[in-house]
Formats: sequence, structure tokens, C-alpha cells
Amino acid sequence: MRYCSAMKPVALAAACVAAAAIGLAAQSSARASSGITAVDGIKVGHYTLAERPTGCTVVVVDGDAVGGVSQRGGAPGTRETDLLNPLNMVDKVNAIVLAGGSAFGLEAATGTVRWLEERNIGWQAGPSRVPIVPAAILFDLGVGGNPKIRPTADCGYKAADAATTGAVPEGSVGAGAGATVGKFAGAGRSTKSGIGTASIALPSGLVVGAVVAVNAVGDIIDPATGKVVAGVRNPDGTFADARKLLRAGGSAQSRAGENTTIGVVATNARLSKALAARMALMADDGYARAIAPSHTNADGDTIFSLATGRWSGNADITVIGALAAEAVADAIVRAATQATSVAGIPAARDLRK
Repeated sequence: MRYCSAMKPVALAAACVAAAAIGLAAQSSARASSGITAVDGIKVGHYTLAERPTGCTVVVVDGDAVGGVSQRGGAPGTRETDLLNPLNMVDKVNAIVLAGGSAFGLEAATGTVRWLEERNIGWQAGPSRVPIVPAAILFDLGVGGNPKIRPTADCGYKAADAATTGAVPEGSVGAGAGATVGKFAGAGRSTKSGIGTASIALPSGLVVGAVVAVNAVGDIIDPATGKVVAGVRNPDGTFADARKLLRAGGSAQSRAGENTTIGVVATNARLSKALAARMALMADDGYARAIAPSHTNADGDTIFSLATGRWSGNADITVIGALAAEAVADAIVRAATQATSVAGIPAARDLRK
């Protein structure tokens, strides 16, 4: 069975304005938005393999966008992240690929590059246009069957071809098909997770959105309540709470390199490459708010940023970065709460009494 879809979705005084704007956004639209495709110029497509729970998700830019990246986990699997360094020349991104399949899944980006090349989209380099497609992967090889089944270039091509500006399907699809969380006490006590999306729109017209595939060692914490919404399971189906296990002297039993949270945060603001990098760095705080523990040696936590420049308003990076962190945290919670059980791993919705 194939699932293909896409979505459509300073000075002290300035800091005070930023805080007020963030408060307004949190009250009005942080949790009830159309997701990252609410950002003008952003399309999303999933491809989910039928043979084993895995797949890829492609964020396609209509034209191009300025990009950045923040990589804080200890076990990353990525492509083209050096290109996004503000010290380096290329300042445009055409698409970003998120995939399962561990390092093998990076092949999906090749398919997205081919899809873009067929449409003559990319960075002008002599007689050719070279598509700029950063990518990151998560480890799902131990979930649901043959680990040799993983995303290929064909998957990346089909996900790009499926990309739309519509609402983004969430849960156990695309890059989140085989994602799990709550592995602090070992994979046998984990909970199914997936991919989630959220966006925040201000009255000024500024929009910030995120899409995140969550495959973390840690538990998922709803920042609004401080409660665990998915994570390490007790025998009775309740959540043990990794924070309590840590304080009780517990040690992590998850193996390095077999986890990772990967995502994309986007805005319609016009940003320089350096400010796009700052946006990614601030957005990374959303991981720490919604995952406990986060950025561990066993995770490859990576988040990309995109600025489409479709909004002509004042691009205050303090506001944009702070909202990005909020959107990322919301997307992480949705990834856990929208997931469905797979391969004998229960989802949070199945554990509710």
C-alpha cells in the first residue's frame, strides 16, 4: 500500500514587541494551524513503503529559498549541511529530504534531485542547473521486518512529485512511518511516534511553520502541560517518565546511532543566509522543550531552516526564531499524538485509558 501526499500547507524595545507577538500567536494559532504549508512557497509530499514501516518526506520550495541548519545530536546522518554554512557560497535551497532507512535513506535525495533537474530547477552552474537538496535521515531499520527495505531514489522522486500546498498528513507516514520514542529504557518499552507539523501566523502576515519526524531516545513532553504524551512504557501501559528515571539514577539503554529527530522550519520572511542559520539554531530549542532528554549522544538531532522571502514586512529574527521554536515543539507533540501503532509498537492513542 502506498501513501503519497503533500501539504499546503535587537534592542530591548524590539524584544518586548517580540514577546507580545509570541504570546498572541500562542493564544490564537499555534496548535490549530494548517502546518508548514501555511508558509507561502512551501509544498510537502510523503512516500510510505508498504513492505516495512519506513519512507521519506520531501519539502519542496516553489523556486528556491535561503536555507540554514542546526545539528546538535551526537549521531547525525546528513547530506549538504556544509553547504548551508553562512561562510560558504551557495545561498539557495530547492528542496529538503527527510527519510527513514538510516544512512541508506540518504539515497532518497538523489531521486528528488532528479525530479528537480527534469524541471530545470537548481543553482546555475555553467551550462547546468544543479538542484540544491540537503537531507537528513533517522534510524528505523529495526522496526517491522526486513532492514534491507528502506527508502530509495525512487521514493524521493515520488515524494517530490506528490508535494502540494495542502494539509500535511501526520503520524505514521513518510519519514515518520517507522519512528519511535521513549527508548531510554530500551527499544522494548518504546512508543510509536511519527511526523507532525504546525505553524504560527501573526496579524502582520509573518508565518512560521515546522514539520518534524520524531525518532528520539527521549520522551515527548507537551510544553503546555509538562506531561509525558509518549515515551518509556511501564508494564501497565502508563508512561514511566524518563525525567524521573534519570533522577532515580537510571542509565540510558538506547544504542547510539539508532535514534534521531529531524525536521524543517520555514518562514515567509526574507532572511540572509546568516539569519537563516540563526533561525535554525533558535528553532532547535523546540526539541529541548518537547523531548526529554534531547540532543543525546545516541540521537542525530538535525533541523533545517528555509526563508522563502514572500512576505515584505520587517524580518525581526528575534521574533522569527522564537516562533520557530514554538512551532517545532508543537509539531513534535503532534508527531507523537497523531501516530498509529505499527509492528507491535503501541501508539500513545492506543494507551489511553
